[in-house]
Amino acid sequence: MRFGEMVIILFIIALAIATIWGPRSKKSQLIYSLIALYIVTVVQIIVEDCRWQMIPCYAASVILTICIIFRKHEKQQRSKNKRRWIAWLWTTMLFFYASVMVALPLLLPVFTFNQPQGPYSVGTSIYHFVDYERPDEYSADPTDHRELMVQIWYPSEPDSGEETEPYIRDVAAITQGLEQALSFPAWTLNHLGLVKTHAYSNTPLSSIEGEYPILIFSHGMTGFRNQNTFQIEELASHGYIVVGIDHAYDAAATVYPDGREILINQHTLSGFTALDEHMTLWTQDVSFILNRLKQMNKQDEQDRFTGRLDLERIGMFGHSYGGATAAQMLLKDSRIKAAINMDGTLYGEPMPGTGLNKPYLQMNGEKSIDRSVFDNTLEQAMAQSGRTREYYEEFWKETVRRRMNALQGGGYTMTIPHTSHMSYTDFHLFSPLLPNPGEDPRSVHRIINEVSVAFFDQHLKGIRNNAMDELSKKYPDIMLVQE
Repeated sequence: MRFGEMVIILFIIALAIATIWGPRSKKSQLIYSLIALYIVTVVQIIVEDCRWQMIPCYAASVILTICIIFRKHEKQQRSKNKRRWIAWLWTTMLFFYASVMVALPLLLPVFTFNQPQGPYSVGTSIYHFVDYERPDEYSADPTDHRELMVQIWYPSEPDSGEETEPYIRDVAAITQGLEQALSFPAWTLNHLGLVKTHAYSNTPLSSIEGEYPILIFSHGMTGFRNQNTFQIEELASHGYIVVGIDHAYDAAATVYPDGREILINQHTLSGFTALDEHMTLWTQDVSFILNRLKQMNKQDEQDRFTGRLDLERIGMFGHSYGGATAAQMLLKDSRIKAAINMDGTLYGEPMPGTGLNKPYLQMNGEKSIDRSVFDNTLEQAMAQSGRTREYYEEFWKETVRRRMNALQGGGYTMTIPHTSHMSYTDFHLFSPLLPNPGEDPRSVHRIINEVSVAFFDQHLKGIRNNAMDELSKKYPDIMLVQE
């Protein structure tokens, strides 16, 4: 809950109590207090903007206005006990109404991200790229080509004086896609457009270093390029240029500069065969972006990254299907030197039994690798999909086999207690209803950030060579080990 919202709610409760229990002769004082409430409300709306979760609060101001204006002196014949009984009745109603006023902004908060801990300020810029060598296979127009929206976060010059970038620019489109990921109706998440980040728009790249290493970020199915802002900003503040891709038709929504919106395609991909084949589209997206980064290093259209991209030090990280994409790029593309897969089943080309032979970290949600959780949800999954027990048993075995193959020969694995699939994104900040029992999302994010920075520092920058070992001792519960 934001500061202005707390002030208004406390003001309303105090004024309501004064109206119910205060002397009837103090009507003028109540009117002055009511005027003050309206002033505070207008200031709050101007400074913080309004959102639907505050509607009961704003409505309470109107209700109080009516009650105060039409408040009459108590008739003498009404007994003291009766007046007290009526006051307690109104107090009870106030309690329940106040509970609604408090609950809505608390359960769907305009949250904040933790301040990045690195030495750099963070800048961000958005690019629109068209791959003229690939047709848009989902478009009805055969002349259309694959279009990608890309956002880049980078170490920035400090004290830019500009406003920070909103978390989500095109909130109406994104929330429609998020309905599938979170099962929240789109309108309930419109307030995400009010969330601010720590990144400043289009600021100059920091001049402290001549070149900066690059990290590619790939979201999960139904996700979007900003879904791991907690992690992306942290990495950028530690001296990495982070490139986030919206994989059009698989992202919650992709919005192009001309206003066109590509909402998530409703195709129902499931099973290893379909998802293995679909991986080609995502790896081609990443390969195309890598090619564009090479061009940008020669001549950036925004004149920010020309000659400043270290193309010899490129890593990748991703969540879910994007994590599988990171593993695939580590396997297939020599330009990717290290990768983190955050709770992603390994779709795509088979992982060699000898491992990836490059630095690789598999982050797991505790519930994702817990066989008992799988067993407890098996009957429900069978009922919903119509598939057999044998199908799911084979899927589980294949998932484990692929994961173990990828870790051979020195891969890292990490499992944070009390986490599930979405714990490795921003999503559990959206509402206190979403985290798992025992999970503190900010604590989880802090651990993910520390491990991510340590991993890439060690394997891309060649510094802090014992950082991963130190973190395994600092956080013994996360089971950070090297195979």
